[in-house]
Amino acid sequence: MSQLIDKPLLGPLIALNGWAFAMEGLMYKRRVPALKKYGVTFDPATVKQQKADKLPPFVIWAADNYNNLQEQPTQFYAVALALTLLDVKDKITVRLAWAYVAFRVVHSLIHVSVNQPYPRFLVFAASSFTLVGMAAKAAWELFF
Repeated sequence: MSQLIDKPLLGPLIALNGWAFAMEGLMYKRRVPALKKYGVTFDPATVKQQKADKLPPFVIWAADNYNNLQEQPTQFYAVALALTLLDVKDKITVRLAWAYVAFRVVHSLIHVSVNQPYPRFLVFAASSFTLVGMAAKAAWELFF
């Protein structure tokens, strides 16, 4: 626990990583039974879309969300680590990091449940602005 007190940006970093693993678990929970139920085979002559066309949307949503968690959050991990290396630990930056994690969790929950594009986009945009704030803080600390 002392590391979290001294390096508070590691908490949100590990939390988001844990969330990505949780979404990976949900993806498998939905996908594995669906593959058998809907007769999806892994014929090398078929492409991804042909397999996806056989599955119901809620199965695809979980996989799409897991893939999303491998995209922009990688920037979050890099920025959070950079800020940690720069010994940044002010309350605003730490709150931005936790806000980013919260936005990504909400984004995931929307994505894997109702998958409404507009609310999902709003939450994604909020997470993006939060990440821009963190990146700006890192740039400021590094260059000024």
